[in-house]
Amino acid sequence: KKQTLGCNTSKHKDSSLVTKMETNEYTYDLFVIGGGSGGLACAKEAAELGKKVGLADYVKPTIHGTKWSLGGTCVNVGCIPKKLMHFSAVCGEITKDQKECGWNIPELEHNWETMVKNVNRHIRVLNWGYKVQLRSKQVKYYNGKATMIDAHTLEISNINGVEGKNETVTAAKIVVAVGGRPTYPDIPGAELGITSDDLFWKQNAPGKTLVVGASYVALECAGFLQALGYDTTLMVRSIFLRGFDQDMANRVGTYMENHKLKIIKQHIPLKVEKTMDEKLKVTFGPTSDPNSEVKEETFDTVLFAIGRYAVTKDVGLEKIGIKLSETNYKIQVNDEEQTVVPHIYAIGDCIQGKLELTPVAIKAGRLLSRRLFGGKTEKMNYENIPTTVFTPLEYGSCGLSEEKCEEKYGKENLDVWHTHFKPLEWNMFQEHEDDACYVKVICTKADQKVVGFHITGPNAADITQGIAIAMNCGLTKEKLDATVGIHPTIAEEVCGLNETKAMNPLAKKTGC
Repeated sequence: KKQTLGCNTSKHKDSSLVTKMETNEYTYDLFVIGGGSGGLACAKEAAELGKKVGLADYVKPTIHGTKWSLGGTCVNVGCIPKKLMHFSAVCGEITKDQKECGWNIPELEHNWETMVKNVNRHIRVLNWGYKVQLRSKQVKYYNGKATMIDAHTLEISNINGVEGKNETVTAAKIVVAVGGRPTYPDIPGAELGITSDDLFWKQNAPGKTLVVGASYVALECAGFLQALGYDTTLMVRSIFLRGFDQDMANRVGTYMENHKLKIIKQHIPLKVEKTMDEKLKVTFGPTSDPNSEVKEETFDTVLFAIGRYAVTKDVGLEKIGIKLSETNYKIQVNDEEQTVVPHIYAIGDCIQGKLELTPVAIKAGRLLSRRLFGGKTEKMNYENIPTTVFTPLEYGSCGLSEEKCEEKYGKENLDVWHTHFKPLEWNMFQEHEDDACYVKVICTKADQKVVGFHITGPNAADITQGIAIAMNCGLTKEKLDATVGIHPTIAEEVCGLNETKAMNPLAKKTGC
C-alpha cells in the first residue's frame, strides 16, 4: 500500500500532538538523535528559537575498538582528519618541487605518529567546542544511545558510558540524524581489515597498505597514503567514483596511477588471513569470475572503503512505522525532510537519495528548525551542490555529470566547453604532466545555461565554491566569457573557454 509522506498538523488543532505541545506535557519540544554536523546544527537552531531541546549522541566502537566523541563523522573520522592528512601529503610533495625552485632541501622522512597526534589533538578541541556550544545554548546533551519506545518516547541508555544508567524522555518532535558507518565485505577474514573509522585514529604507521574500493573515500585515502611514502595498492571492483562524472573520475585515476599508486582493476578480495609474522595475506580474483585467476599478496594493513550504511537499525524506527531501505537502512523523507510519521524527521547521511555531505546536513538541519519553530518556509535545495574529491590532484564539481546531462537534456542539446591546461607553477617541475589539469563546463545549447561544472587541478575546491555561487544565480556561458580572469591563476581557465568537445576533443591551452 502506497504511503503518503507528511502531514500538516496545523489543520488538526484538536490532535493529541498539538494539545500536548500547548500544555507542555512533553519533556522536550524537539529531540535530536545524533550529534553529527546536521544534528548539532538543527538542535542549536531550535534552541536559539526558544525551544526546549535535547540531543543524544552515541558512537559504537569499531570492531578494533576505535571510538570518538561528539561531532559525528565529519569531525572525527571524515572531512576534518581527511583534509589534514591530505594537506600533510601535499606538504611532502611540495618539498620535492622545492628543489627545482632552488631550495636545498634534505631528504625528509614522514612520521605518522606525529601527524596523527596533531590531527587527533585538533579533533578533541572541536569535540569540546561542540559540548560548550550545546551548553551555552541550553541544549541538554546526553552521551548515550537513544531508542524509540513509541512515537513520542525515547529511552536513553548507558549515559556517559555507565551501564544501566538510563533515562526516559518524551518529545513533541523528533529528528533522526544518526549518520552512517563504513561497510565491511562479506568475506572470510574481513574483520582483520580496518575502515576509515580506524585509519584516522591509527596510532602506528600503516606500512604497506591495500585499499579496497573506488569511492571518494578509497581514492582520497589511497592518495594521501601513497604521497606520505607508504607502499599503497588500490583494488577497484568496477569503476572509479560511481555517481561522479566518469570522464573526470578516469582522469583522477590515471593521474594517481601515473604517480606511483598501484591499481588492481576489475578485481575483488576473496579472503584475508593473518600470517605467522602478523601480516595480512589477501586472496583476490577478477570481478567477472573471482575464482578463475586467484592471486595472493601480503600487506601490513587492509583498508576497506566499499560503501556506507545508515546507523538506523537500532533506533527503533521500524516499530513505529518508519521503513528502512533493505540495502543501506536509509530513511525515505519528503521535500521537508519529514518521514511517514508526521512529527518525526530525518536529515543528513541517513536519508535516501541525497548527497552525503556535511554542509548539506548542516543547512538542512538549520532550515528544518526554522520551518518547525521559526515560521519560515524555505526548503533545502539539493541541486547545484558543490563538492570536491581531495585526491592528490583535486577534483571539484557542481551540478550534473556529463552522463546525467545527456540523460536529462539529450546529448544533441548540449555544448561541452573544455580545455586541458598546465598551471604556471608546474612549468618549473619535470614531474608534472602537461595535460593532467582539465576544466569542463556543460551548457544547454538553447540558452547556454551552465548545468555542470568540473575541474581537476590544484585548489579545485576553492575554485568550485565560487562557481557554485554563480550557478545558483543562473550562470551562463556568456557571463563566464564576460568575466575577466585573474592572471596568472588556475581559476582564470574557467573564463574564455573557446572550444567544445565537438569542435576539438583534445582542446589544450597554449601560451600564458
